[in-house]
Amino acid sequence: MTHTTTHPNSLLMEIRALIEDARHQVAHAANAGLTIAYWRIDKRLLRENLTDGRGDYGQKILASLAQQLELEYGKGFSYLDLTRMGRFAELFPDERILVSLIQELTWTHFIALLPLKDPLAREFYAEMCRVERWSVRILRQKINGMLFERTALSKNSEEVVRQDDMVY
Repeated sequence: MTHTTTHPNSLLMEIRALIEDARHQVAHAANAGLTIAYWRIDKRLLRENLTDGRGDYGQKILASLAQQLELEYGKGFSYLDLTRMGRFAELFPDERILVSLIQELTWTHFIALLPLKDPLAREFYAEMCRVERWSVRILRQKINGMLFERTALSKNSEEVVRQDDMVY
């Protein structure tokens, strides 16, 4: 029986890497689970016509629902959060596309995308996030720097994206 002797520092580094990898996988799974749950909540709220902002009755029901959910589940289910969720389901209606996006995007990425009025811009930034694995900070910088608009106006969109990446 042969035993290999590993240096204590390299063993520690390997174990740290295993722990960090496991933590990353757990965080990713939790984020994906929460994002899909928020989307399904959104769909349910949309079916009840509670998130379109029309009518006092719908707003009162949503406010009451938010109050109850915050008591039971804490932060993240306020009236604003629930209306944001409703917008999320409207803007990302296809669950298959959403499942593909949540492999790389977090709920915070989606929150940054929600204010974009142009569906093509929203799809562009979401796909760029997925492919390029942008952090939320980078996504916001790209939106504020109007990357989509500059790319759309350019004859060589790949060059615009490449130059933009050099800035960040």
